[in-house]
Amino acid sequence: MRRLSPCLAAAAAAVAALVLVPAGLADGPSFVTQGGAGVATRNGAYHYITVSDGSRATLLEKVTHGRVDYWIRFKGSWGTPTLGTGTQSGQGLSRDGRTLVLASTPGPPYALPSKFLVVNLRRMRVVRTIKLDGYFSFDALSPDASKMYLIQFKPRSSGDTNHYIVRGYDLRTNRLLPGKIADRSEREESMAGYAMTRTTSADGRWVYTLYQKPSGEPFVHALDTIGAAAYCIDLPRTPGLYNIVLSLRNGDRTLAAQWRSGRPWLRVAVGSWRISYPSAGFPWAWTGAGIGAVVALLAAGALLLRRRRSKEVEQHSRQELGLA
Repeated sequence: MRRLSPCLAAAAAAVAALVLVPAGLADGPSFVTQGGAGVATRNGAYHYITVSDGSRATLLEKVTHGRVDYWIRFKGSWGTPTLGTGTQSGQGLSRDGRTLVLASTPGPPYALPSKFLVVNLRRMRVVRTIKLDGYFSFDALSPDASKMYLIQFKPRSSGDTNHYIVRGYDLRTNRLLPGKIADRSEREESMAGYAMTRTTSADGRWVYTLYQKPSGEPFVHALDTIGAAAYCIDLPRTPGLYNIVLSLRNGDRTLAAQWRSGRPWLRVAVGSWRISYPSAGFPWAWTGAGIGAVVALLAAGALLLRRRRSKEVEQHSRQELGLA
């Protein structure tokens, strides 16, 4: 672990801000990036960003307010797992902020085995290197980083790169857990889709990811990172799914999906997984106020016209009587 001088810090920060190298399975839930925003802590105070040092090695930088405070060098090419278009913060940081998982950045043809680094951020050092036979990508971490969840793809030789399963990995015993993490109510053997965006509960236990199937139908994958369970909630087809944002409300009891403009789309009751469609509502109050104002204006106008007509009649009567 090293602290950069001001000059080197500025240069490294510039590189980290400008370089973005997607290098992962494009049709999977996540891919691996170098540079960009990296992965941010919960309060946004720090960003951990990976950049290539140009000599078959990777720098992991701890950035605060655009300044690189510390950095560590790893052999090989590593990056932060990222969802969707890569515009949101990366993945791989535990909720307690102590552990970061990095993934290898494979190039074509995709290298085997799949590799991951587990970094202790308090000491800024690697505590474990994980190598797995087969095609895996990072999915999520439990709050205390005792469990890691991975996406396992079918072999490329099978010709099916769209389907995959979720696997659990015990970081305490350093072993891939048998079986898959799936919704028990679903009969499908595997999942298929493209991860668009996600949100996480305040305690880090639940991870909700919005997917779009190759056929176009969206669904939310709700992953319990402590209980090692998953639920799939099918959603109605809608265009422009990349403009949807997920958030948790009502004490994490309601999952809300809305457009980036703020217009609501739907809500999901956590636990029962029932879908409802909140309406923005017709602005009756404003409409009523407007109608009331119009009625008031018309009444005032009628009263003024009546008074004016009364004066005209009175003036005419005085003229007839010769009093004018």
